[in-house]
Amino acid sequence: MRSLSVRSIAGQVFAVQVLLVGLLIVAATTALILQARIDSEQEAIRRATAVAQTFATSPGIASAMRADNPTALLQPRAEETRKRAHLDFVVVANTKGIRYTHPRPEFIGKEIVADWRPVVKGKIVTEAVQGPLGREVQSTVPIPRANGTVAGVVCAGMTAADVSGRVERQLPLVFGSAAGALALATGGTALVGGRLRRQTRGLGPAQMTRMYEHHDAVLHSVREGVLIVDSHGRLVLANDEAGRLLDLPRNAEGRRITELGIEPRTAELLASGRVATDEVHLAGDRLLAVNQRPTRWDGGISGSVATLRDSTELRALSGKAEVAERRLRLLFEAGSNIGTTLDVVRTAEELTQFGVPWFADFATVDLVDPVLRGDEPAGSAMRRTATSGIRADHPLWRVGKMITYAGTVPQALGFGAGRPVLEADLRAYEGWQEQDPEQATKIVKYGIHSMITIPLRARDVTLGIATFWRSEQSEPFDQDDVALTEELVARAAVAIDNARRYTREHAMAATLQRSLLPQGLPEQDALDVAHRYLPAQAGVGGDWFDVISLPGGRVALAVGDVVGHGLHAAATMGRLRTAVHNFSALDLPPDELIAHLDELASRFDQDQAAAGTDAPGISGASCLYAIYDPVSGRCTVAGAGHPGPAVVLPDSTVTFPDIPLAPPLGLGGEPIETVELELPEGSRLALFTDGLIRDQGRDCDEGLGLLRTTLAQLPDGTPEETCQAVFDTMTSAHPGDDIALLVARTHLLDPEHVAEWELPSDPAAVARIRNEAAEQLTAWGLEGIAFTTELILSELMTNAIRYGCAPSRVRLLRARTLICEVADGSSTSPHLRRAATTDEGGRGLFLVAQYALRWGTRYTPNGKIIWAEQPLTDPMLPPADAEGGDLLDQWDDIPG
Repeated sequence: MRSLSVRSIAGQVFAVQVLLVGLLIVAATTALILQARIDSEQEAIRRATAVAQTFATSPGIASAMRADNPTALLQPRAEETRKRAHLDFVVVANTKGIRYTHPRPEFIGKEIVADWRPVVKGKIVTEAVQGPLGREVQSTVPIPRANGTVAGVVCAGMTAADVSGRVERQLPLVFGSAAGALALATGGTALVGGRLRRQTRGLGPAQMTRMYEHHDAVLHSVREGVLIVDSHGRLVLANDEAGRLLDLPRNAEGRRITELGIEPRTAELLASGRVATDEVHLAGDRLLAVNQRPTRWDGGISGSVATLRDSTELRALSGKAEVAERRLRLLFEAGSNIGTTLDVVRTAEELTQFGVPWFADFATVDLVDPVLRGDEPAGSAMRRTATSGIRADHPLWRVGKMITYAGTVPQALGFGAGRPVLEADLRAYEGWQEQDPEQATKIVKYGIHSMITIPLRARDVTLGIATFWRSEQSEPFDQDDVALTEELVARAAVAIDNARRYTREHAMAATLQRSLLPQGLPEQDALDVAHRYLPAQAGVGGDWFDVISLPGGRVALAVGDVVGHGLHAAATMGRLRTAVHNFSALDLPPDELIAHLDELASRFDQDQAAAGTDAPGISGASCLYAIYDPVSGRCTVAGAGHPGPAVVLPDSTVTFPDIPLAPPLGLGGEPIETVELELPEGSRLALFTDGLIRDQGRDCDEGLGLLRTTLAQLPDGTPEETCQAVFDTMTSAHPGDDIALLVARTHLLDPEHVAEWELPSDPAAVARIRNEAAEQLTAWGLEGIAFTTELILSELMTNAIRYGCAPSRVRLLRARTLICEVADGSSTSPHLRRAATTDEGGRGLFLVAQYALRWGTRYTPNGKIIWAEQPLTDPMLPPADAEGGDLLDQWDDIPG
């Protein structure tokens, strides 16, 4: 259509014909629409008249007109008739024109809008009026009585809009037919115009003259041969270059291609007219690249046009380029397929799998044994690490065999000298068979005839040997193959060395991390504890956990996460875990411990920044710390940037308490808050790192939901069973982040094993409480340690009365050890010192330290508690060189 320009004769004829056809179609469409409208209105009147007459003569209509309430009888029948007849209204009126029925009840009782007076006289009136429903086309008929008089009138019809709608519903068909006629006429006109355009080529006389003037000059000056052949295989046109390349005779035009002495294969292509793209044909000593396409002439398929290009020199250059391109492609794909993982064995396998069948039929890799463990290569003993081949029944040594190459075998020469060795013909038996003559014979009989051995060298260190073999179906290796293979193996050697170094670093980090994680759990009676740890696929990281025994039979649970992986993350984890242990030894509450840990992380980062190191900082690490008291059953929790714990109650209800978490460690700026959880005996507490809930692409909410479901399905599970079930359900074999899980089941200390006394500020109360404590120890069956317990209690109570303040109390706990606690309202802590001979006091705490396993002070919101632990049997004895010889003589200052 674009070629039918109005500037050409063909375009002008086309435009006039389209205009005339369009006018004819518009006129015909308008006439059809007007006729359809008239026909629809007449059809509506005929239909309304028939419905009105049928209704007027229906049984009971005339009698209903005489009823007391004609509307009640006639309205339902009129509406039913209207709907069934698909009319807009059926109205019944009396002989005075007053309506008894109407589709809109508000018009009942009003005068009908119709020429009803002639109808009362027995006539039928059809008309178009402006009625209650708008413009209406209607028919009004009389309702006859049996005696021939008129009982009333029936007016039926439809709105003008409904009549128009019937016409409009026919418009798509009308317009579709018009469009189809227009398209058909336009298509026919376009065919006529196209025929005319082909005859004139769409050109004016001046353009056609200019085109033919330049035709010969252009055709005969190009450096490609051009031939035009008709459908009968006769040469229509050939330029000078075509005549030169094909050595055509002077009178070639008009003769058949097959009669011109052209090489038969080339003549067959030119005569066939088939499509050809850069087909290479021989013409004497020339190589011609032939391109051929069908062509049209005088409006029909007349033959084909062919171009000829002399590619003799280009062909020689392209052969070399193809070889270079193949090698470059090989090396490029090697970079994408070799070294995809940081695994030594996998990288060796990728090298052999890539070499077969690219340029070898079989490939093997032997690595010095320490390399497989990540160590520096040492010695000459190698292990067959990878083997690939086009067949599986080859006689080459299998994976896992230890080999020590010696003598003049190519592998020994290549490994020792660090250079490739080519054995182009293995059948010559020139020393390569000395390693194992029997196997060498099998290799030759199998059909393997050529071999290249390349040392795997990286960073001036030889890691092993790669050997490539070809069987009798392939060409022997040559020096060009050696250069290519050497480059390929050099790239693979770097990947293997990277994997070796990663293996070594990973092993070091794993060893460091294992040494920094708990090697065992402390003995305690408050919790049954189980744990799991799974390092990330990318390497060990900084997730950690800990269980710490605290005074008073309490136990601390800690779990944390350090950002990153590798040695630095493992070392940072060890620093944080050590800090938590040290702060726990001070018996700090969780919020104070997290605050000190946050300050320590900030100081670490500041010191590191001042030192100018580029190692990542600690900021961003997280920690959750909880202390469980088996006496009260309370668990106090605080955290920084870490997910809160999951709590499983004895009835299998799983909750995630709302823990007021602060920002991650080292960021500061927010106060640390704690929350106290009431845990019934038998509850389970699960502490975890975010790697557990975010593994396998889950978001946080999905992970918590899955954890809730898993924990709820183990109502009676032990901590060990719970850990295993959670890991089986929620973890993958190679997680993207470290995962640490700590599950603890709570126990409550038997109330019978707890004894408490209020301590008045009266020295005389010391003796009474001491005696009552002795009685309690007897009841517990601990008479053997009663003396040392009384000694310890006497000193602690005396200090509380002398130096403390009210309220004071004393408590004995019988757990794994006997714990003596004396609490008072003072925050002043006593200090152990060695008293001089002339000092009047200062010996009490010295005695406590001598007779107790351990002792200390912990602070509470209301003061402090001084505690001491003793074994349940075999009381502690002081050293033989204790000061004063008789330690009991130092207790003279104890009242009572």
